[in-house]
Amino acid sequence: MCELLGMSANVPTDICFSFSGLLERGGNTGPHKDGWGITFYEGKGCRTFKDPEPSYQSEIAKLVKAYPIKSVSVISHIRQGNRGRVCLENTHPFTRELWGREITYAHNGQLSNYHDLKPQYYRPVGNTDSELAFCWLLDKIREKYPKRPTNMASVFRYAAKLSQTLREKGVFNMLLTDGVFVLAYCTNNLHYITRRAPFGKATLIDADMVVDFQQETTPNDVVTVIATRPLTNDERWQKMEPGEFALFKMGELI
Repeated sequence: MCELLGMSANVPTDICFSFSGLLERGGNTGPHKDGWGITFYEGKGCRTFKDPEPSYQSEIAKLVKAYPIKSVSVISHIRQGNRGRVCLENTHPFTRELWGREITYAHNGQLSNYHDLKPQYYRPVGNTDSELAFCWLLDKIREKYPKRPTNMASVFRYAAKLSQTLREKGVFNMLLTDGVFVLAYCTNNLHYITRRAPFGKATLIDADMVVDFQQETTPNDVVTVIATRPLTNDERWQKMEPGEFALFKMGELI
């Protein structure tokens, strides 16, 4: 299995604190040593950093951790490979263009009997079940919505409906974003926390780090962090139920 990390915020926010905890699970405090990646959205663009090396000792990961990139939508992933070899093309997140927008996706889990997923337009670059599922998902969305709809929330709700089909093929925990909306879909293990005023302190489980969010935020900030397992030990995380999805925009559950 792999682990996911996502963020939705109403103001550009860095994810260095949460990312620092996740990195340790990539080969140090956890077994997810088969690569890592993270995508930050900035306006209509996004920048992605990936490395097939274990995240806890990756020099690129150290750079990202020390470089406070601010974004309103972020998706990150650490991999424990089960389908496809350990290499850059099999490293999440994956990104494709749809209606002139960059769509980014990451998956935690393993699918079986997935060879009937035959996307026509989008094609995998690597050979993982995860990327194939992403291409199939985008194909179905493109088929239903040939043009970009005015109500993008309906697109993500349709993606959640399609995720039910993928869940029937195995474990399908997933994050999906267009840089505005962030969709979290749960099969068996996904949590989230929404931080807002009054802010307090938080302590990472996997690293010796404490942050006082009151010193880092304004009273109007709203930041939601999504993770496979809670990253802090002194906050109340919301555990998602099997088959449940949560759609966020600007940090708020909608």
